[in-house]
Amino acid sequence: MTKSANDVVITGVGIVTSQGVGAEPHVALLGAAKPPGVRIETERFAPYPVHPLPEIDWSQQIPKRGDQRQMENWQRLGVFAAGLALDDAGLKDSLEACGSMDMIVAAGGGERDINVDSLIVDEALKRNDRERLLNEKLTTELRPTLFLAQLSNLLAGNISIVHKVTGSSRTFMGEEAAGISAIETAFARIKAGQSSHTLVGGAFSAERLDIVLMIEAIQGHALGEWHPIWSRKPEDGGGMILGSVGAFLVLESREYAESRGARIYAAIDAIGGDRGGREDGRLEARLRYLSKPALELDPQSTVVFSGTSGFHDLAGREKAFLETELAGRPVRAYGGLVGHGIEAQFPVGMVLAALSLGHAAKVPPFDPAAEAPMLAPARAAVVTTIGHSRGEGVAVLAAE
Repeated sequence: MTKSANDVVITGVGIVTSQGVGAEPHVALLGAAKPPGVRIETERFAPYPVHPLPEIDWSQQIPKRGDQRQMENWQRLGVFAAGLALDDAGLKDSLEACGSMDMIVAAGGGERDINVDSLIVDEALKRNDRERLLNEKLTTELRPTLFLAQLSNLLAGNISIVHKVTGSSRTFMGEEAAGISAIETAFARIKAGQSSHTLVGGAFSAERLDIVLMIEAIQGHALGEWHPIWSRKPEDGGGMILGSVGAFLVLESREYAESRGARIYAAIDAIGGDRGGREDGRLEARLRYLSKPALELDPQSTVVFSGTSGFHDLAGREKAFLETELAGRPVRAYGGLVGHGIEAQFPVGMVLAALSLGHAAKVPPFDPAAEAPMLAPARAAVVTTIGHSRGEGVAVLAAE
């Protein structure tokens, strides 16, 4: 492929998952000779398993205790991962670069006060005037700052405050589609010459009863012990296991990156997102359209990072599609390794793809019973994410 000044390249990655903090542990597992082990928490939210946070020293990226205190975990995760990406790109200490850097964040709606929720439910069992009860508790039990902490764009605000990233700022909401749109928009703006360098990504805190309840309300959560994602059975629940993750990337135009001598992990050749009905083969038709750029890739040196949620029907349909349309290209379902990260799911896949290409990794199967080994080092990667409810995205990346 011919190189041009506005090619979109990845120069920095920041990642936190149950597997560890930063690029190093993730590079190790992507290049391991055998399938990596998983870290799973089965007791705290029993019968629902989750992939928990690793040990984190927040002060490494959020030095002020006051900043740490006023953030919830999903914000801390996002600010921390964003700092890792800036460090990795060599831009963290450049006030000029950070001052002109654009930022696009995929975010949820903040965390709930579980104690107040529980109090309202308990009191409602004793009274019939529940509308009045609700108003009473909302005015007396909730701290005023909680309403501010719920604002989705506070993650971007805190990144600006802590890391001095003060170019334009956008926040996307809308579950998995938010992560897809965030990176797709960053890509399109750099490609069009409207931005030279952008910080983009998202974060998700899985260790929350309200989130577990939200997924189980649609009977989506897996139950009991952990099973590899392609091998999950309906008798073990809905198939999804959530994971606490933070993932950010620094995207730059090739011209900007080369002018400062930046190390380039990979180039993004194509990226697209879409949404619509999934009945009557429409999902497969959209995936076929979004995956067209991947058909030109050499199968043996291409790795497909599937962001499947684990929902049985969707996982089955995606696997059938990949085995048919992208046959011969080994698939790695990373949600089985680090959990499903909702808004951050697509960014996690992009980081893993960038690290694989930057280190020419032969990525081991994450589910050996269902995934073929890689026979050659990765030279290209495809990242998919099919939202558990709606929204699909596919990206194609190439090594330098």
